[in-house]
Amino acid sequence: MLKLKELPILTRTLRCISQLSPKNPIESKDNQPKSPENAPEYSRIKTAPTTKPGDSFGIQGWILNIRRMKTNLFLDVNDGSTAEKFQIVVPKNDQTKALSPGCSVSISGVIQTAPNGHNELHANEVTLLGNSSLQEGFPFVPKQQHPPEYVREYLHFRSRVDYIASQLRVRHRAAKAIHDFMDEQGLIQIHTPILTTNDCEGAGETFVVKPDNEKLLKDMSRDGVPFDESYFDQKVFLSVSGQLHLEAATYGLGGTYTFSPAFRAENCKSPLHLAEFYMVEAELAFTYTMNDLTSFIETMVKSVSQEVMNKSSEDVHHCQKKAAADVDLSWLDKNWITLTYEDAFTILSDNKSRFKTDLKTNEGFSKEQELFLVDHLKSPLFVIDWPADQKPFYMRQSKTDASKVHALDLLMPSVGELCGGSLRENNYDVLKNKIPPGLQWYLDLRKYGGIPTGGFGLGFERFLQLITGVKNIRDVIPYPRYPHSCKM
Repeated sequence: MLKLKELPILTRTLRCISQLSPKNPIESKDNQPKSPENAPEYSRIKTAPTTKPGDSFGIQGWILNIRRMKTNLFLDVNDGSTAEKFQIVVPKNDQTKALSPGCSVSISGVIQTAPNGHNELHANEVTLLGNSSLQEGFPFVPKQQHPPEYVREYLHFRSRVDYIASQLRVRHRAAKAIHDFMDEQGLIQIHTPILTTNDCEGAGETFVVKPDNEKLLKDMSRDGVPFDESYFDQKVFLSVSGQLHLEAATYGLGGTYTFSPAFRAENCKSPLHLAEFYMVEAELAFTYTMNDLTSFIETMVKSVSQEVMNKSSEDVHHCQKKAAADVDLSWLDKNWITLTYEDAFTILSDNKSRFKTDLKTNEGFSKEQELFLVDHLKSPLFVIDWPADQKPFYMRQSKTDASKVHALDLLMPSVGELCGGSLRENNYDVLKNKIPPGLQWYLDLRKYGGIPTGGFGLGFERFLQLITGVKNIRDVIPYPRYPHSCKM
């Protein structure tokens, strides 16, 4: 560890930053790097504003920028805990000139007040961690802005890019807020399976799963079972939705939810679509009306959004600034509108000359049309009571019009459809006439102690786009997967 008063040669340590907690180094174990003797306690940079001049303070992070003055170096350091950089003052000398942008460092010293009134750290000990500088070939040059398309080519380094780091912190905060909300509402989290035998949506957008081992399949093969299905004895897919499994759990637990990845095999390069994404899905027991469902969804989206803004506004605003997005969250304080499909279709039909996309009676609305409805009504809106032929088999048939089902789409500014859901068909006789093959167990739920339920699925990445203004969904997920791209 470098004593700046004595200025010996800088010592490189092999200690891994990830093995250090915010407050204390993890105790050394056999075959692990040892912590330096008398190592100071380290804090996260986000706590620096709470310190007072004269307080001892230690941080560990990465040098983003260096300003070399006559007698001192001014380092901008970040440790991933905040979008803000923290200024470190280090005496200038022959040894400290080895510091450069990209270095990972461990620094301790005393808090002082900078001329701008912010806290800064006057260092008295510095340790270089790992290499002393960025090596040739590193894709992100300090102080240079890189377009999102370029950044996506280096997923293993993306967390070092400021707006991606902010996105990941917002993502963490939103996920926690969702779990907290569901817990407060009494819903039980269910880990629904990734491997499944059903295509919940029935759209054929599934990925088939089988072992990539011909010998294993040959060893497990059986008469009457197709060779590719030898492992499970039937065709298995990556899940497109955990809904059907949630329904089964709800019939014994009451309300349930899952927060899981979902997979869709679509040849779509839209900035709103991914091949792998996360969905928040909930199933509410004893749900009788669409109002029960829409009220729950509206309360959830508002509550989670407000929690994110309360706890992570700095990162949200940083994302909005980088995206050059003017995000209007005034809907947090409004009552949302509910509109029938027929009424929504009439509005669109009256304005169809404005659209580049055709308005079709046998398909849902395009994103352009969805955003028009939101803008036209100046509010998020639930479109309910859809034609049965546009929706999956499990949605509850209207008692007054058999051609309609009690389904909903939630349309929001900038992203269009955020959430889809429905009341579930709980009439055994109605369901048995339209259920797909292989789902007898789903029909049995209605046969033995059936109850009225309703549920929904919310695209988590679209929610993040909604509040941060990021235009491309590939930039709100750590490792995006989409057609022609599955890196790492």
